[in-house]
Parts: sequence; structure tokens; C-alpha cells
Amino acid sequence: MLVLPDRDAAEEVAEALVERYALDEEPQLVRDALAGEDDAEDAQWLVVVEDPDSRLVPGELHDFVAEWDGWREAE
Repeated sequence: MLVLPDRDAAEEVAEALVERYALDEEPQLVRDALAGEDDAEDAQWLVVVEDPDSRLVPGELHDFVAEWDGWREAE
């Protein structure tokens, strides 16, 4: 799971993931409101990537998503 600061960044990361890693399925985008916040400005966006064959290297994903001020969360 990748955490991004906003929807635009999450959408760009999802597109780039499919292109760079030739994923079989599109990553899922999920809005994650911060605890107690209803304002969309206070939401992070998650990019959920299915990798059943463990083709994606965690460190490489961390560096990749950092280009959009995001980070990788271990599940």
C-alpha cells in the first residue's frame, strides 16, 4: 500500500505503476480521511497494489512513491 498526500498524486502514481511495472490489474485508489477530519483537504490517498507473485521490491517502491511525496506502508 502506498500513501500519497492528495488525489492527483495518487492518480499519477497509479498510472506510472501500471506503465513501469506492467501490472496485471489497475491499482485501487482509496481516500483515507485523517482521524476526526471530514474536510477533503485533510485526506491522504492510498494506492493499493496487488502483487501476489511478489514482483515488486519494497525498497524500490519506497523510492518510486517518494517522487510524489508519498511513502510505502507495510501491510
